[in-house]
Amino acid sequence: MNKSFYFYFFIFLSNIQLSQAQDKTQIIPMNSSNWDIHKGTSSFETFDNRETLLLNGKAFLKNKQFSNGTIEVDVYANKNRSFAGIIFRKKQSTMEEVYMRLHKSNQADAIQYSPTYNEELTWQLYKEYQANVTFKNKGWNNLRIEVNGSSAIIFVNNKKVFIVDNLRTTHDTGELGLFALFNNRFSNFKFTNKDLIKQTKKDSLKNKKNNIISQWNITKGFPFIEKKLNFNNFSKEIYTTVLTEKSGLLPLSKYIKKSSAGNFEKNTEVYTIVTTNIESSNHQIKLFSFDYSDKIIVYLNGTPVFKGNNAFRSKGIQYQGHIDINANKLYLNLRKGKNTLHCVVIDKANGWGIIGKLE
Repeated sequence: MNKSFYFYFFIFLSNIQLSQAQDKTQIIPMNSSNWDIHKGTSSFETFDNRETLLLNGKAFLKNKQFSNGTIEVDVYANKNRSFAGIIFRKKQSTMEEVYMRLHKSNQADAIQYSPTYNEELTWQLYKEYQANVTFKNKGWNNLRIEVNGSSAIIFVNNKKVFIVDNLRTTHDTGELGLFALFNNRFSNFKFTNKDLIKQTKKDSLKNKKNNIISQWNITKGFPFIEKKLNFNNFSKEIYTTVLTEKSGLLPLSKYIKKSSAGNFEKNTEVYTIVTTNIESSNHQIKLFSFDYSDKIIVYLNGTPVFKGNNAFRSKGIQYQGHIDINANKLYLNLRKGKNTLHCVVIDKANGWGIIGKLE
């Protein structure tokens, strides 16, 4: 046999070994040598004959990166108000999160997907990525995520609950972690890195209309004190041009780091000024359909024309404050030439955003 045969045979074996190593499941024991507690409280305990982590906050796996494959963990049943989930593809303070709301068993929002930007969850902006799940009220509930490229399939107790067809952070790799709010117990964490399986992308917005506003100009974030808000100062601010998601949604935390972030309703309110210009060939009335989170003040050519509050629980204990582009209708009295829409978008927590279209 010649040398070239041995060379190619060696390459063949190496590829097989690499593939096998790539697909090997890594089981991570629940102890302090494997986990860093990012914030909150935690304790590693033996419970139900298992190594467990009792967590209220975030914990990240040491010295591991994840791109594509499967992640899963067991969470002990909990009837109290609490959240428990998996973090993946974390880079700095932006990450993907999927979590169970164990007290919401058999309700429409029992499980949620939420990209986290600059430490801020954004679940109010993504109503389509929530599902009704019935959790076990005794023993362990298993949460599994199968990640491939820009999509993820979510399973609870081996039942598929929904597909995230467009992971929002655009990260292709990053850290792995766990998230809990109000104490939850985790066990049996494991993950498998797999090669990316290329898929033909579907245009989920084939019928997207040109009237969706796909570009806005935004300022940085400022502490919100309504009495100190002065339209005359708006023109003095520095604006950055940003693009929306395909739907027209602009997740503001993606572009703006809040001075108070990551503390849910304990955050202080902040605002940004979001603007767009509307050119009109003549004097006319146009319909502006829009939604926002949490609050908004809309100015047309310097005149306030709308003020609203869409915050979580602002209209009752069960009110979610989800965004819907058709939720608000505003008739804009446009003059000939350039018109400017200024939107002061105010937020405390759970999703800072705006979406709009001109009918």
